[in-house]
Amino acid sequence: MLPHPWIRSPRNLGRNALAMIAGLLFTLWLTVVVILSTTFDSELYSTSELAGFLPPELNLTDQTPMEAGNCSVDEPINCRDDDVFELLMSAAFENLKGVDFYQFGKPVEGDNGSSCHMAWRFKHKEENLVGFYKDYRSFRVLRSEDCKLRVVGIGDFHSGGNARKGIFEKAIKIGEIVHGDLEFEEPFSDGKYLVYGDDGVKYKSTMHFSWSFLCALGEAEFLNRTLVVDNVRFNWPSVAEGEMVRDFRYYFDLENLKDASSVIDQVVFWSEWGKRDGLEVHVVEGSRVTPMKLAEAEESLIIRKFKEGDYWWGVCAGEADVVIQRPWHKFRNSRALSDVSSAIASRMEWDYDGVHVERGEKVKNKEMWPNLDNDTSPQAVLAALRRRGVEDGRRVYVATDEEEAALFDALKARYEVRFLEDYRDLWDEGSDWDYEVRKFNDESSVEFDSYMRELVNYDVFSRAKKKVETFYDLTRDCKDGLNTC
Repeated sequence: MLPHPWIRSPRNLGRNALAMIAGLLFTLWLTVVVILSTTFDSELYSTSELAGFLPPELNLTDQTPMEAGNCSVDEPINCRDDDVFELLMSAAFENLKGVDFYQFGKPVEGDNGSSCHMAWRFKHKEENLVGFYKDYRSFRVLRSEDCKLRVVGIGDFHSGGNARKGIFEKAIKIGEIVHGDLEFEEPFSDGKYLVYGDDGVKYKSTMHFSWSFLCALGEAEFLNRTLVVDNVRFNWPSVAEGEMVRDFRYYFDLENLKDASSVIDQVVFWSEWGKRDGLEVHVVEGSRVTPMKLAEAEESLIIRKFKEGDYWWGVCAGEADVVIQRPWHKFRNSRALSDVSSAIASRMEWDYDGVHVERGEKVKNKEMWPNLDNDTSPQAVLAALRRRGVEDGRRVYVATDEEEAALFDALKARYEVRFLEDYRDLWDEGSDWDYEVRKFNDESSVEFDSYMRELVNYDVFSRAKKKVETFYDLTRDCKDGLNTC
């Protein structure tokens, strides 16, 4: 018998071979993804969420054959089956085109017998980020009479709540950030450490705190030392007495900080220090001794002590300013806050413009900011948006510390205006944010405070397509007050 003419043709033979190779490579890749995803923890912690990628018309995923023969069309779908896992992953790849997937969690049962929930880590293709986002969605799976399965629907962002918590107790993702205390990874006695004493500052903003903390971290990196962090349960000095204890992890990504820098929790540090004799200490009084003068210090521990009126950030002032680099790229919002920011952006379909209007206490201090009140009036903001080319009818996110939101009502005549408070369900009791931060507070509720609002507000604003800033676009005043520009 002669070969089939399609196979016999050299040109078609080449095409056929390429198709077979491509199919084999895809199958091999998909198998590896399944193995990795089933090996590692499917509780996916993330830096921030995206959504709204599903096209208006869902592309039905190719039918996947299951066990031939005996099956019932109405029999519940076994979401934990590996074939179902592959089917759901294929559906995600096919229909969520704007996403680069990183890890899938093993699917779990959904809301009914034809529903499966699955979680994954991912990045948006248009964003250049270090971390990963988290999503978990519901998949509607139907079985035909010949026992084949197909995905006929994918739910909205975070619709697959059963997959949120994960199903494995212990696992470590290769190349991923690992949760845990700030413990040492080298023989303790061989390390070199840096401790900053309390400078008594009551931080007025997260930027104020970050400026000081990153000075300490920058000096530690310059000296090639491990920074001793003032414990994981970070008692952030409050603006007013009686406020809640502020855990560092409510605000900033401690796991990423550990992954990117050499830091150790002070409780762990002093516990290990007390077990050893003969380790030398070099005490430095205040910020006047520059990091450059400490570069040759051989002692195991350098302690900087601060008196009233002397601050952490002073270490990086003066001649040290050009030597010490604050590692801003290693200091990120907590994953819970980043998730809130991305959820807000996704609800605005990642298509919005933004204006950052800083008023608060500054607008009351006419001596330091004489023009701020007038320069951030509704009319001034409206004029700045138009100068920036923001067209009528556009969605505009107003990131502001102004308590009277009605101040910006004039913008609503031209734009679809959004504020942080429009999305308060994202941090109310029972939300994903609430679920995450309770882990750090003995399962007790945590207030979504002004510091968190500041971080989320600016994060959402920074993702806008066209942006108008307070101290760069709106006002002639200097950000830090009169004559500080």
